[in-house]
Amino acid sequence: MSLTMCVTLHVCVLLAVCALSCAVPQSSSYGERGSDLGLQVFLRVVQDKPQENVVMSPHGVASILGMLLPGAHGDTRRQLFTGLKYKKTGPYKMLRKLHKTLTAKSNADIVTIANALFPKEGFSMNEDFLKANRENFLCESQSLDYNDPKKAADVINDWVKNSTKGHIPTLVSPDMLDPATTRLVAVNSIYFKGLWKSRFQSQTTKPRSFTAGDGKTYKVPMMSQLSVFNIGQASTPEGLRYTVIELPYHGNRMSMFIALPSEEATPLSAILPHISTVTVQSWTKQMAQRRIRLLMPKFTAEEEMDLEGPLTALGIKDIFNQDKADFRHLSSDPVYVSKALQKAKIEVNEDGTKAAAATTAILYARSSPSWVTVDRPFLFLIRHNSTGTILFAGQINKP
Repeated sequence: MSLTMCVTLHVCVLLAVCALSCAVPQSSSYGERGSDLGLQVFLRVVQDKPQENVVMSPHGVASILGMLLPGAHGDTRRQLFTGLKYKKTGPYKMLRKLHKTLTAKSNADIVTIANALFPKEGFSMNEDFLKANRENFLCESQSLDYNDPKKAADVINDWVKNSTKGHIPTLVSPDMLDPATTRLVAVNSIYFKGLWKSRFQSQTTKPRSFTAGDGKTYKVPMMSQLSVFNIGQASTPEGLRYTVIELPYHGNRMSMFIALPSEEATPLSAILPHISTVTVQSWTKQMAQRRIRLLMPKFTAEEEMDLEGPLTALGIKDIFNQDKADFRHLSSDPVYVSKALQKAKIEVNEDGTKAAAATTAILYARSSPSWVTVDRPFLFLIRHNSTGTILFAGQINKP
């Protein structure tokens, strides 16, 4: 039996909104606009962790802010619109269409996106806010008693665990839920499991050298296959060249893109700053199909990150300021965001899934294939191809 390469990713985003302690590119798709903000958050995180593995969901960041958007007013709303690059009028129709596309039945076996609001019992939310979240994000709502923080945390964590197929068992802790001030917890989760269109055979996986971000060389399980892939060379504005490979998932609706510097002396951090959805779009036009021997490592990475710092640095700051946050369209009670957190996990490994019965064979004229070895730090992006949405992004310094 041949084993199929399986990628499983899981992510949740949390925003806890607490009561105030005192009163008072045009052609880009909406998937790409939100993903660009998420990528900017990612780039700020990896800037502080150049030698570490990092994984996050750009789309998850955009989703949770999109859920808060209908409740925002004034400068708070303006900062969200500017950060997300949404048009001031009519974004919800486009967001509804995007969510419908990403959660279509054709994607049901590969990606699951779920959203929920957990308001405090008795906390009154505006019906227009609830309606916008139901219609645009299929968002469910469940009231909780935050006077019992442990029980409330258990309910939220059970929802997260179920929506990520058990891969993220906990997201919130009781100490995040202040009984006196917590009014609402908003959660977005994305679960992804994709089977490669072109399989890796388990018997070809062997220990090979990988030079980590710290310069040390380690032996890691390296998968191998001879197949046809989209591959190309790209350059940063400074002229640093890097290699890009596209690995499509079964069905061709999603792809993983891997990018690594062409020169071993060039650190991964040198090519990251110019990465955006426009960059990825340009990759798809520069790549060509080539028959290559691809060697890449199995890897696992997980991350918990506080989003307040990166979002504040990107200009989305009033939502965290109890004196400036303006969510008058969410509730008549003044509220602000006390905590913005994301947990993400990725596993790239061989599982026991049998290969699909329908197989496409692409025959090319025989030639000596090039070897492409992913044996040093690399960037990966998982993209929904028709909308350009970046579901996950990460850097791997040591598998």
